[in-house]
Amino acid sequence: MLAAVLYGPGHLEVTDYPEPVIGDEEILVKVGTAAICGTDLRIIAGKKTRGVRYPSVIGHEFAGEVAAVGAGVKDFKPGQGVAVAPIIPCRNCLYCRTGLENVCANRQALGYEFDGGFAEYVRIPAVALASGNVFHLPPGVSPEEAALLEPLSCCLNGQRKVGVGAGDAVLIMGSGPIGLMHLMLARAKGAGKIVVSELSARRRRLALEAGADVVVDPAEMSLAEVARRETDMGFDVAIMAVGVPGQVNDVFKAVRKGGRVSLFAGFPEGETSVIDANTIHYNEILVTGASASTRQDFIQAMHLVKAGRIDLKQLISHRFALKDIAQALEVARSGEGLKVIIEPR
Repeated sequence: MLAAVLYGPGHLEVTDYPEPVIGDEEILVKVGTAAICGTDLRIIAGKKTRGVRYPSVIGHEFAGEVAAVGAGVKDFKPGQGVAVAPIIPCRNCLYCRTGLENVCANRQALGYEFDGGFAEYVRIPAVALASGNVFHLPPGVSPEEAALLEPLSCCLNGQRKVGVGAGDAVLIMGSGPIGLMHLMLARAKGAGKIVVSELSARRRRLALEAGADVVVDPAEMSLAEVARRETDMGFDVAIMAVGVPGQVNDVFKAVRKGGRVSLFAGFPEGETSVIDANTIHYNEILVTGASASTRQDFIQAMHLVKAGRIDLKQLISHRFALKDIAQALEVARSGEGLKVIIEPR
């Protein structure tokens, strides 16, 4: 089969690759659509190495249809559309037992430990089927949308942690794909005023089209000034959908007393923020992080898309054949696009 194989940092090559052989408790998925994630770019660049093997096929945002099933598989049949949650929890560690399976101490993932979706076919290992990580694709959810359920589920996890609710005044920093997903989710949850801070004029326009009430250029106005102009006391919730260490304190100053801040985006490895702890202390600000998602988040994401409450199609900016993945990766790196889709066929 054709696959984009990572042989080492900076060395990704589209080549012939052995078609996966499945065991009795496994299924083979014919990839319909895969999407490029920022994490994929970090893996290719060698900036993320944990769990990554060489050579391997990466790509953890994908969907397709069942091509073959093992003799012991009862719940899936060839031809059925499926979506796959890539994070596989052990279901036994402390974190799994306390509702934090997304940070499972022994978690594995498709696109990391197991070959992923930048290929014509993917083997879904028995541990993923046993964990319930594979879902029948419901009518009304396209393979393109299904490939984007993973990042949407991560946003759901982040908003659950920070408590976005009806009537909240919400500040979102960044209107790339993740920022726009946070925007759409906050709107679906009944948030009040939603303000998006974004340097790119084109992406500010996209935020308005996706439902933002106000967009601002952070180069022209501080977040504290935005809060004074757009709210009475400050934002109820602020979500950092971009990892800019120098802006963390600005975000703290933009929320009201008792406000909540999600440091959602990952920050560059090795960089740190000098935190004004007094702002957190005296204003009783709640600060949370967010990492990956649970299988329940994935299910909720699928239901939101099926019900038409979230339109993921508007985030797809480019489509490429698998053989042209090098060009697709350049578009993703440049920030020119939003979600860049790979179609093996």
